[in-house]
Amino acid sequence: MSRLSYETAETLVYDPVAANRTATRSLLYTIGFRRIESVSSLDALNESMKRRPPDLILCEAQGAEADLCRMIQSLRQGTTGYNPFTVIIVTAWENSGTLVQSVINSGADDLLLRPFSTAVLSQRIQVHIERRKCFVITSDYVGPDRRKESGRASNVELFQPPNSLKMKVKDTMTSEEMAQKLDIMLKQARETLNTEKLRRDGFQIGILWRLLQDSLPASTKYEADLTKLKDITRSVVRRSADTEFEPALEYCDAVLGAIEGLELGVDRNASMHLLGHAALSLNQVFTPEKSSTDHLAEIDSTVAIIRAREEQALAS
Repeated sequence: MSRLSYETAETLVYDPVAANRTATRSLLYTIGFRRIESVSSLDALNESMKRRPPDLILCEAQGAEADLCRMIQSLRQGTTGYNPFTVIIVTAWENSGTLVQSVINSGADDLLLRPFSTAVLSQRIQVHIERRKCFVITSDYVGPDRRKESGRASNVELFQPPNSLKMKVKDTMTSEEMAQKLDIMLKQARETLNTEKLRRDGFQIGILWRLLQDSLPASTKYEADLTKLKDITRSVVRRSADTEFEPALEYCDAVLGAIEGLELGVDRNASMHLLGHAALSLNQVFTPEKSSTDHLAEIDSTVAIIRAREEQALAS
């Protein structure tokens, strides 16, 4: 182990139960961590992540599972916090299927069942130092690659996230050198995250355009897809501002204008035409190496898979 050891690693513990916070803090101290902050509420967790970005977060799921997972997902998406790639271990007392799925979908690195020993916690932390999984970036998910666990194939490219915990434990650098290196790595990684998210979101906008064409106006699915389209487009606006992808803002305005037309029921055909043109143009901005014909073919191929799955679900 390098001279930095665990002593310089910033660790954040969230648990609403004081006794459990104390127990977790004690285990971390035994392992060798010294810079440990503990909080009792999700608001305090969120504030601490912004104020003093941790290298490791241990957070309890029980009692606020949905809110915690949304917070983790927001962090991974790069919309909150300085370091979207910090190691996150969720703790829980029950291993329910719903909880496991929520944690997996949030982008957390691990789920650890209570009660756990010093040895177990130490072993899990070591895994995320030595053999942390690569990340994947999709429209809905940023986090460790789970494809082997789900058994589903994917063409999503893997991405090696910065691991500040590993850097502080293993690298022999001064604090100043470490901070400079981490800043450079995080800047590059956040640019990669932003670029890939824009490409994935642009593709999703194209898919939603095609799905809306075949949905009945005012149906539950139609309204849900329209709301999702609006949310994704607004996200693209935020991510595109002050970047090389700023030309996308014009097409986002067109998408939002088309959505307004569809919501008001004004000339559906014209709104759909405007939406389709803007969707394909966005994909051209984010992936200029492909033609509009290529983009349309990929969108339609994915939509066909979605429709086949929906039909299979209805038949079963």
